[in-house]
Amino acid sequence: MKYVLVTGGVVSGLGKGITASSIGVLLQSCGLRVTCIKIDPYLNYDAGTISPYEHGEVFVLDDGSEVDLDLGNYERFLGCILTRDNNITLGKIQQHVMDKERRGDYLGTTVQIVPHVTDAIKEWVERVAMIPVDGKEGPPDVCIIELGGTIGDNESRPFTDALSQLSYSVGPENFCLIHVTLVPVLSVVGEQKTKPTQHSVRDLRGLGLAPNIIACRSTKELEENVKAKLSRFCYVPIQNIFSLHDVHNIWHIPLLLKDQKAHEAISKVLNLAGIAKAPSLEKWASMVEISDNLHVPVRIAVVGKYTDLSDAYLSVLKALMHASVAFGKKLVVDLVPSPDLEKTTKNSCAYKSAWKLLKGADGVLLPGGYGNRGVEGKILAAKYARENNIPFLGICLGMQVAVIEFARSVLCLPDANSTEFKPETKHPCIVFMPEGSTTHMGGTMRLGSRRSYFHVKESISARLYGNKEFVDERHRHRYEVNPDMAVCLEKAGLSFAAKDETGKRIEIVEVPTHPFFIGAQFHPEYKSRPGKVSPLFLGLIAASCGELDAVLNPVSIQQDNNQHVVVGNGRNGDPINGLCNGTNKTSQKQLVREIQVKQYSNQSGRND
Repeated sequence: MKYVLVTGGVVSGLGKGITASSIGVLLQSCGLRVTCIKIDPYLNYDAGTISPYEHGEVFVLDDGSEVDLDLGNYERFLGCILTRDNNITLGKIQQHVMDKERRGDYLGTTVQIVPHVTDAIKEWVERVAMIPVDGKEGPPDVCIIELGGTIGDNESRPFTDALSQLSYSVGPENFCLIHVTLVPVLSVVGEQKTKPTQHSVRDLRGLGLAPNIIACRSTKELEENVKAKLSRFCYVPIQNIFSLHDVHNIWHIPLLLKDQKAHEAISKVLNLAGIAKAPSLEKWASMVEISDNLHVPVRIAVVGKYTDLSDAYLSVLKALMHASVAFGKKLVVDLVPSPDLEKTTKNSCAYKSAWKLLKGADGVLLPGGYGNRGVEGKILAAKYARENNIPFLGICLGMQVAVIEFARSVLCLPDANSTEFKPETKHPCIVFMPEGSTTHMGGTMRLGSRRSYFHVKESISARLYGNKEFVDERHRHRYEVNPDMAVCLEKAGLSFAAKDETGKRIEIVEVPTHPFFIGAQFHPEYKSRPGKVSPLFLGLIAASCGELDAVLNPVSIQQDNNQHVVVGNGRNGDPINGLCNGTNKTSQKQLVREIQVKQYSNQSGRND
């Protein structure tokens, strides 16, 4: 097994996760099979109970594990399916060691950080590294390990010790360390400063880890004299020092690394010359080119209470981007603070600003969340979208809020609410799930991949999913639509398009009289990929552009051997695949999109 360790220095938030993901894409393009492990050195067992303001969103995997958002980056970039064991925390390690101690596995021994905790970390890494995540049999070729936090943090010490031991035990030809660090530019001086990186590398070496590659984050491209200085003082070959300067789209990072021949540097360290092929990133480059050349905007208002930190809605924002690129539109997102929409703030500038953003949007999205802060603002946003025929997508709490608003406005039940926010409400539209725990918070929700069966075959959501009988999507909730109120809600015009396997738990709601008003109890954003767009997000973007028929009545687009565009009827018109799989130039791709939209609009089925 070959290991690539990604560490960070100077400050946190440098983009180690994006760097690790991009390295994975680059290695995959060389024909290598890749897996990933994220190490979070906090004492929490997992990310499930941590506020989004602490570490960003909580990402949910198929197996129901609540993990760091970087695992979402791995899955989106690499197209893999990870498990709970791909996320290591100090809490998990400590519990693992204590369980062994209680069983008597260490009988007669004093349990210590070294060797017992460090051995547990090494064994965990070596075990998980051998598990395939790409759906194929056999172990991967390379395991990318990202160490969270910053080198020098006290909480990371057990992990740096363990990884130092791992590098020694597997040998230098099987271990490549990439150190991501900051090269700041002082505005007064105007030059790139190397001293923070020098000190960070010194600290890294003091922990028994020597970098093979330094990836330098900066606002602009690294100057050659700066590279030479870093090489001289950090004892790293100049060809192994890479510039990761700011780009407007993170999809550029794999291409940036390829252009600087990062694959050759990694291959040389890991002795991959006889295994790795020349990188092939044509499809990725084509996708980036399409994204960079979009000009027609579509404006989506994301209404939530964590809008001060965009990472709190990272997967939602990425899913919107995937869908907009697939549909050939330039995404513009307005993060609208839901508390500012409430009447209690009516005389403030924030109230006017929030409502201006909402009313200026082509579509409205209500993401998930917990707690009653800002809920009334979300209800008002759902009401505005429903009454004004604005395309609307509600996710998890967003769906529950839409049901509450419908009950209040259409059923004339002003007291309608969720028992999460008002336990004594006379009309509980949303109730606590009977199997949920009332004493423990962590890992007790309805989590992971669950199956939803379509009950309304002609619903928009069923058609977006290709008229499948069922879909498997990831969940994260402990409240649900009250089944006792389902009949009266349905009679009032709310359609329950999909339910769980029991036929009682509501999974998707729609307002059939609305152009596009959908709520999903699950989180479709968790499975959205650049090459595999979430149908509900694609539907929202299409409806917001006034072109929903382009998705509901697709026309397949292909190219023949002579690179001629062929348009015809069919269910295989996946927009992003149709745009990205060819080798034609940008102008040809734009022509394909124009033909596609024209054919969708006319619904003629002609070949142009």
